[in-house]
Amino acid sequence: MASSPFLVTCSTCHMHSLSISVGSEGFTCDKCREIVRLTEKISELETRIQTLIEDSKNVRASDTALDATSSGSPVHCSVPVTSSLQQGNWVTVRRHSRGSKHRSSVPIRTSNRFSPLSDAPTEKPDQSALVIGDSIVRNMKIETPATIVQCLPGDRAPDILANLKVLANAKRKFSKIVIHVGTNDVQLHQSEITNNNVKEVCELASTMSDTVICSGPLPAYRGDKIHSRLSSLNGWMSKWCPQNNIGFIDNWTSFWGRPDLLKRDGLHPSRGGAALLSSNMAYSLR
Repeated sequence: MASSPFLVTCSTCHMHSLSISVGSEGFTCDKCREIVRLTEKISELETRIQTLIEDSKNVRASDTALDATSSGSPVHCSVPVTSSLQQGNWVTVRRHSRGSKHRSSVPIRTSNRFSPLSDAPTEKPDQSALVIGDSIVRNMKIETPATIVQCLPGDRAPDILANLKVLANAKRKFSKIVIHVGTNDVQLHQSEITNNNVKEVCELASTMSDTVICSGPLPAYRGDKIHSRLSSLNGWMSKWCPQNNIGFIDNWTSFWGRPDLLKRDGLHPSRGGAALLSSNMAYSLR
């Protein structure tokens, strides 16, 4: 007759189980035995990982010692730096190691967004006018002869100032300078700082031309906050510019109540808006 199962208690987790072959003394359930096995496996893996880490450190130390012995210095340039820099290419500096092979660096095409103006011909510096601004002036088409339009998308007044400094250092002079700035600045919520930055731009431009003109902001249809800030900036410009011998283009009045003159983003001028803005600037450049 088969023996009946009896209740036993695991000595590890103290849970009860039914057993017919194991006594209650020193009994360990299957789950606890599996946990013990996995714990031992984890401990073994940790030991192996630690051993690999130590071996890796030893290999690195050995490589460093060999590099110091063979080259006499810890860092070695794989290609001549001077000649590559003179050619305008980037140079990759690598650690010198045994068996390393020279790989020519891939030239990276670089550009300077200030260069279109700084490299422009300067035979008749007083004959050309400059229109410089953010993305609002991107599609300006001004028929006035010898007018350079420089669009710097996303730029704020300090960026326009930096661009003008490059031109000033190159001794560039212009018959007139029109500055359109402020749309990106008002998003910083710091009207006083924005006003001071615009002042600095106009002051520097005044050293490069006898006629400096501020192109006022457009009324944006992009929420009440930005509309209010642009309105405040326009009001300040309309007063400060005449007081400081700076011309002012009142674009606000021209664009007011005409959402069709702006693109769907409510900020940049549409084709018709770009034509109107171009007309306003061309009139000021006569």
